[in-house]
Amino acid sequence: MKPGAVVYVGKKRDDAVTIDAISYTNDEETIHTNLTVSDALGLLSNDRICWININGIHNSEIIKQFGVALEIHDLSLEDIANSRQRPKLDEDKNSIFIVSKMLSGSETSTKIKVEQVSILFGKNWVLTFQEEDGDVFDYVRKRLINTKPRIRFLNPDYLAYALLDAIVDHYFIVLEKLGEDIESLDEEVTENPSPEQLNDIRVLKKQLVQLRKSVWPLREVVSSFDRTESDLVHKVTKPYIRDLYEHVIQVIDTVETYRDLVAGLLDLYHTGISNRMNEVMKTLTIFASIFIPLGFLAGVYGMNFDTSVSPLNLPELGFEYGYIMFWSLAVCIGGGLLLFFRKKNWF
Repeated sequence: MKPGAVVYVGKKRDDAVTIDAISYTNDEETIHTNLTVSDALGLLSNDRICWININGIHNSEIIKQFGVALEIHDLSLEDIANSRQRPKLDEDKNSIFIVSKMLSGSETSTKIKVEQVSILFGKNWVLTFQEEDGDVFDYVRKRLINTKPRIRFLNPDYLAYALLDAIVDHYFIVLEKLGEDIESLDEEVTENPSPEQLNDIRVLKKQLVQLRKSVWPLREVVSSFDRTESDLVHKVTKPYIRDLYEHVIQVIDTVETYRDLVAGLLDLYHTGISNRMNEVMKTLTIFASIFIPLGFLAGVYGMNFDTSVSPLNLPELGFEYGYIMFWSLAVCIGGGLLLFFRKKNWF
């Protein structure tokens, strides 16, 4: 496959691609839904900013149509169609292209969903390509339709920042849920370690690896966004981008902290299992220690020596109360050993 070929890479999908848009000026905004590519491109004008959102990257033709109309580089179009693309930022003469990973989860499930979001912006437009319906941009949409918010008075670079900021803010929500899961699992492992918890620990480790792969490259993306000298990124937006960079660093620090905690959970689990095994072995050893002398006595008096041959051949076998004496001695020895072990704090 030659470089720049727009071929979808990802899970097989056959659902329809949907396109919606919000076009706005300082004074008003208009929401457009269920658009065709030509409808969406027809909204672009010099006196309005237009945010076009495309749900679905499995239709290569739609991606190509936007690429031709907006003069987007072929390599960027190729990356849009590749759902496994690493987060990155590329600059072109007419646009800036950003790839990021959007995370989502639920309160009832520990599974974290990772979806690729591609953001492109030019002089008066912003494009977002998502893998499927549903995103974390509702707050941005609400800001756009409020009465004269800051976002409507600034350029497309600020809208691109706001979209990235929404993605990063949702990382904190996902991390908060993960933190609660780690804390709950820590209590369970401390109180009563079980094999099921080992699987939970492995799931957490996998999720944190997934998070790390999404967040670490984003650090360089935001840093490049801040350092760019492109005319498409204005000075007024730079302080917000630097603030976003600090948020990304916070997310990275939290992910690394959680990774250490999960590694500690694994050690705690193995320690708990080892301690439980030690307790079992200690109990078995105590019982074995008690029965060693009792087994010795039973073995000696079970040899059936004949006292008629010699009075020295186990004379106790002829005692009237020999059986009672044997059990009394056995109980005394066993009880004495238990008291001795208890005094030594061995159980």
